[in-house]
Amino acid sequence: MNQELTEEEMRRALFGKAQIAAPIAPPVAKETAPDVVIVPPAQSAKKKAAKAFTPRLKVILRVGNIFEGETQEITHEADTLSTLLAEQEAVKAARKKFRYVEVVSVKSM
Repeated sequence: MNQELTEEEMRRALFGKAQIAAPIAPPVAKETAPDVVIVPPAQSAKKKAAKAFTPRLKVILRVGNIFEGETQEITHEADTLSTLLAEQEAVKAARKKFRYVEVVSVKSM
């Protein structure tokens, strides 16, 4: 059996000996604009871009070096949306100076 059949032979095998109106010509490709257009950079590109919004959280801590002694409140600003990460970062920074650290609040700025 012939392994390579033409389109005409396949049509006859599937649909019988029906007459085909006219052979379909492949569509002619029209001239189109290129997909990528290169535009020279404008002078405004040389200006400094505006600073993008950075999510920030403000963590207030109560810290001290004496157990149940005198304490002070300090604030720490974290560049994250996660309150847990902001709290951990603030406690880690405060532990470098103080022995006892207590988180009072975490608020967005």
